[in-house]
Amino acid sequence: MSVATLSSAQASSLSKDTTPTSNEAEVTKGGSAAPPAEAAPKKLSGAELKKQKQAEKQAKRAQAKSAGPNDNPKGGAAKEPQKQQKDTKQPPKEKPALPLRRRPSQATTPTIKETKKESKEPKQGKRQPGLFFGHLYTQPRQHSIVGATKDVHPAVLALGLQYSSYTICGSTARMVAMLLTFKAVIESYTTPPGNSLARHLTSHHLSPQIDYLRSCRPLSISMGNAIRWLKDIIIKIDPATPEEEAKQDLVQDIDDFIRERVTMADQLIATTGSTKIENGDVILTYASSSVVEKTILRAQKKGISFSVIVVDSKPLFEGKQLATKLAHHGVRVKYFLITGASHAIKQASKVFLGAHAMMSNGRLYSRVGTAVVSMLARAQSLPVIVLCESVKFTDRVALDSIVGNEVAPAEELLSEKERVALLPLKPHLPARLTSKLGDADDEGKPATRTSEVLKWIEGSDNLQMLQILYDVTPAEYINMVITEYGSLPPTSVPVVHRSSTDRQ
Repeated sequence: MSVATLSSAQASSLSKDTTPTSNEAEVTKGGSAAPPAEAAPKKLSGAELKKQKQAEKQAKRAQAKSAGPNDNPKGGAAKEPQKQQKDTKQPPKEKPALPLRRRPSQATTPTIKETKKESKEPKQGKRQPGLFFGHLYTQPRQHSIVGATKDVHPAVLALGLQYSSYTICGSTARMVAMLLTFKAVIESYTTPPGNSLARHLTSHHLSPQIDYLRSCRPLSISMGNAIRWLKDIIIKIDPATPEEEAKQDLVQDIDDFIRERVTMADQLIATTGSTKIENGDVILTYASSSVVEKTILRAQKKGISFSVIVVDSKPLFEGKQLATKLAHHGVRVKYFLITGASHAIKQASKVFLGAHAMMSNGRLYSRVGTAVVSMLARAQSLPVIVLCESVKFTDRVALDSIVGNEVAPAEELLSEKERVALLPLKPHLPARLTSKLGDADDEGKPATRTSEVLKWIEGSDNLQMLQILYDVTPAEYINMVITEYGSLPPTSVPVVHRSSTDRQ
């Protein structure tokens, strides 16, 4: 069947009625045309057009993802080179490594410093003094005025040397001597221009004096209480008060403090303590205490018939001085060393003890050996009475004598006679120790000098001397504490301390 061709008139009329679309049949080159569509396409609504546009966008996005960077029709290829240029100019920064979290017990110093410390330790080769008391060796004791600052008063320099040599010994005696020396310091003080006495005297003038005394020997509890009282008095001085008048008031306050807290307090304690002594009693005391001595002498003046046992120990032998004084006043005295305390306690009927301090938990802090005597008295069911001024009370708590204590120089353990007795043992020393001491012998020093014994001990790797001065007695071993406020149990110490500080 042949295809009919369209005339020019019919073609023009057809073009007016219908517009050409892509769906119409194209005319073939040979003049033939495809058959026309059966019907015209329907018009799309707005919602359908919107869906169609979204579908086209999704198709384009999928095509752009599947195609390479050069196939991106929106100029993505032009943006990529810019990113590459930025990457070449600024290379990507690596994240910094986070610091390692360490436990509180681990050191935070770098490993380089640790290796340096490890390399220095073998070169030093020094022994750590004291297995349990090593923390007490942090500050060496001052035995001379070398190293003292120019701000230290000459009277304080002399007092410090008396402290370190035990010329002034005892808690109360040291406190009174310190306050009397501070009187001379205050009298010679002059306030610099532009300063007030209340501020400058405490921080710039008294502080060097206290630091020097502390370097000679650690401050006692009573000394610390007296220093806090004095500073509080100085701070409360009215700035309008003339300097000379203020200094006179301070000197008078120091005299009143010594009279009320020491002199009158000791008299009241001695009066109360003497009532505890009866005819036929045997009073045992340890070491030396000024208030115990006054109590015994007060009872002896009353005509009470009793005797005293003094237990003593090295290195200070304070009890020897107490026994001598009591014997001169006509008191019957027996003298024992601490090694015979278990035999002496069987002869006693009561135990009187002095105190370095009374802790807030009722424990007694006194000369080393006091706890042994108290425990022996407890085993024999003997009453233990402590004579102590309230100025020695503190709000501190002591559970043992290791955390807080005072260490005396180790060479004081050996007396001069004991060193002479050890000199013949030199040929029996180990060869390793004699080789260390060879250099000292070659210097021409006499071999009979007693200081060589101390060098033997210092050079020995397996021998070390330790001398602590105080120990702690539990409160259950104490029956009574006699103060200027009366007799009280050890548990009432914090109450009395609080009331005494409030009165000040």
